[in-house]
Amino acid sequence: MKLLDLLLIVSAVSISAAAQLILKIGMSGDHVAGAIAQNRATEVLMAIATSPFVVAGLFLYGVGAVIWLFVLARMDLSLAYPFVGLAFIFTMILGIFVLGEHVTISRVAGTLLIVAGCALVARTA
Repeated sequence: MKLLDLLLIVSAVSISAAAQLILKIGMSGDHVAGAIAQNRATEVLMAIATSPFVVAGLFLYGVGAVIWLFVLARMDLSLAYPFVGLAFIFTMILGIFVLGEHVTISRVAGTLLIVAGCALVARTA
């Protein structure tokens, strides 16, 4: 695997993980949460559509998807796709340090297994 391929993969996955964090912040905000509590579909959709965090998160997903397209153009899908598992690691770390989420030993162990799988796949390149 070439360095550029790895940089593209890590960039796409990192941007997608950041998008998850920003979407979580947007969906947990008072504006959207209040609309959801009212249980009216139109108000919920408007709150989501006008949330700067949700819009930013969706934009980042788009950027990550465009970068991922370059990954797919450069390498085998069976090699590239397992690296999407890195998103589990990145989002867990963001959840802990940015959102203050509690993480159990089981969750950490599962995430480490994902890391091991990604490392094994990378070694086959």
